[in-house]
Amino acid sequence: MRYEIRVDGELTETLAKAFPELDHVVVSGHTILFGRVLDETQLYGLLARCQSLGLRVLEMRQAPQ
Repeated sequence: MRYEIRVDGELTETLAKAFPELDHVVVSGHTILFGRVLDETQLYGLLARCQSLGLRVLEMRQAPQ
């Protein structure tokens, strides 16, 4: 499955590198992390990583294949 995780603000390159399995794009002052997620465990791990890095998740959604 593919997911998009929208976080508040623009990620620095250092923060973006904390998500090597995802691509990212900046849109209207927010960063969208997107890519293939294998299962719920990986998805919750990504969300936990966002939280541990102090990122504010604005939206998470499953993207069309």
